[in-house]
Parts: sequence; C-alpha cells; structure tokens
Amino acid sequence: MTDFSKNKNIQIFDHPLIQHKITRLRDKSTGTAEFRKLINEIAMLMGYEALRDLELEDIEVETPIEKCKSPKIKGKKQAIVPILRAGLGMTDGLLNLLPTAKVGHIGLYRDENTHKPHSYYCKLPNPIDKRIIIVTDPMLATGGSAIDAIKFIKERGGKKIKFMCIIAAPEGLKALSEAHPDVQIYVGHLDRELNEDAYICPGLGDAGDRIFGTK
Repeated sequence: MTDFSKNKNIQIFDHPLIQHKITRLRDKSTGTAEFRKLINEIAMLMGYEALRDLELEDIEVETPIEKCKSPKIKGKKQAIVPILRAGLGMTDGLLNLLPTAKVGHIGLYRDENTHKPHSYYCKLPNPIDKRIIIVTDPMLATGGSAIDAIKFIKERGGKKIKFMCIIAAPEGLKALSEAHPDVQIYVGHLDRELNEDAYICPGLGDAGDRIFGTK
C-alpha cells in the first residue's frame, strides 16, 4: 500500500468518534435513518478539522459590557459542493459549521461496465474563484468522479479546493492526489482495496442507496 503519511495535503483521521461512527456505517443492519444521521455527524467532525486553516480578521463588536475587537472568518462565504447524489449526505453536517456557506452541485454517475464517471450537471456559486471550496463525496473508490468534479471547478475558476470523503480506497486516493496535488484531501478511513467491480473493501456498500433508502 502507498504510504500517504508523507503527503502534507492528505489527512487520514484517527479520531475515536469518527472511527466509532464509521463502524456503525459499515454494519449492514444500520437502517437508513441512522445511516443518514451518522454521515451528517461524521461530516461535521471532519469539517471541524478540515476548516482549521480558515483565515480570520478582527472586527469591532459591542458586548453588553463594552466595545472590543473580535475575530470573524475572513473573505467570501465558503462553497460546499457535493458530488451528486451521495455527497448530499455530507452537506448538512458542514452547513452546521458554516450556515451561511453557498452550496453548488456536481452531477456524475459511474458507468457500470467501464467504471468511468460521466457528468450531467454542474452548478457552482458565483464568483467561485474567491471562495474556499469543499467538495464532498462519502466514497473515494477509483477517484474518477472526484478528479473530474475538481477539474470542472478549476475550469470555472476555483482555486482553493478541499476534498472530503468518509471512506477511501488506496487506488482512488493515489489517483486523486496525483491528478490534483494542490488539493487538500481529508479521509475518514483508508480501506484495504478495490475489488474487481471497483467497490471499496471492506467498504460500506453503496452510500447513495443507503443514504436515500434506494436499491
């Protein structure tokens, strides 16, 4: 397996709360409502750390006691861009941290035979070039969808991009980090491998189906 520890743009989480919740996600007996709640909670926990480098600026506020200088987040509102459809499951968790963030959407689906991603929708907040952009997808398998989604964002002027996934395969993480070495990547857990059908093992099944209760 590739050693990702030397790549400063990749963070693989080891927080006990995140790992505990991922174990519940993996369990095939975990129902839709709990699965959806866990995705939300994990995204919020990961987002807390992924947003540690947000810039601050001091503004003047008046407390019940006196006026003072106090920090606020600097710059344009952040953009959260889920890769449809499973990435939507992580959006609310991040909006709990960034309630004024703008939300874009990128629609991609994977060809069942070639495993290659195909795009059908892209709508981003404007202007995108001044924002910190957080791209979300619970699963990073081959990396194809994430690579293409980030490429679309860059083509439209996006520069400061972070990618968040809950489960990643080594193959996908390697492909994404090589295709976009400037993007910060945050991973809840690095799994063992992809199988011959390009599913992550041990994985957690189809995240989109489990979030939305479809088959």
